[in-house]
Amino acid sequence: MKAAARAFWLRSPGEGEIREVTLPAPREDEVLVRSLYSGVSRGTETLVFRGGVPESQYATMRAPFQEGDFPGPVKYGYLSVGVVEEGPSAVKGRTVFCLYPHQTRYVVPASAVTVVPDDVPAERAVLAGTVETAVNALWDAAPLIGDRIAVVGGGMVGSSVAALLARFPGVRVQLVDADPARAKTAEALGVGFASPADALGDCDLVVHASATEQGLARSLELLSAEGTVLELSWYGDRKVALPLGEAFHSRRLVIRSSQVGTVSPARGNRSYGDRLALALKLLADPALDALITGESAFEELPEVMPKLARGEIPALCHLVRYGKSA
Repeated sequence: MKAAARAFWLRSPGEGEIREVTLPAPREDEVLVRSLYSGVSRGTETLVFRGGVPESQYATMRAPFQEGDFPGPVKYGYLSVGVVEEGPSAVKGRTVFCLYPHQTRYVVPASAVTVVPDDVPAERAVLAGTVETAVNALWDAAPLIGDRIAVVGGGMVGSSVAALLARFPGVRVQLVDADPARAKTAEALGVGFASPADALGDCDLVVHASATEQGLARSLELLSAEGTVLELSWYGDRKVALPLGEAFHSRRLVIRSSQVGTVSPARGNRSYGDRLALALKLLADPALDALITGESAFEELPEVMPKLARGEIPALCHLVRYGKSA
């Protein structure tokens, strides 16, 4: 028997709506998931909502269960946590994470869901996709014991990276952001905080996640000789100018990109599933609750998303809750 559901769609850049969806009955190797929570990643999702994905990146930016195409209409999102109502006995009744858009119920292959550990609350589990990005970034960056590290940009991705770096022994970690309110986030995560002007230099590694030209330029300034900037920002269709003259070459600085779409070559023996399972395991740390900074009901998304895109609602990860009868 087919079931009904509701999904949030971007009708056109800047305009969202909730649509009725008819779900197929799950096959033997599929699961029916009832959503508990989903998360809005303010960086990538609001860029999509504004219509800022360049045409050359349409294929790269597709989410695993996206429907429609950029710039719209499109159903987009990738941070969903729910309960398996129908499916194999190994997962039936379990709380799971899935890279699925904002939708009340959905049917996906059983292989597409990952069981949330018992010591991770369902609300916090929506962060799994972003913590997975942070895991991949640190596999790329390979920080060492005792490194001096700055994370420039205290958004969802940058703060996730800082949270994981706080566990490294002997490192000096400083979260750098122009917004003084991010100092509370840094304190909750157990790392230092500074404004861009006051950030500590002589860094072995700078992770850049502010998605601004000024942030990337400042990241280069904070490096020690032969230091590396790991670039995590996604600029969409914007062009970025960099100061690659002056001492860039004589100091032998490095700018390296990192992106979650592929598993870091440094961990070529790991699968996507391994990486996601590790991210969920790391979410047992309650300090990561600091990354969830707002909440609203699913039905409010058409009104909430424009405010998130305009910055009227300050947010790292915005939590979307679903009713019991979703």
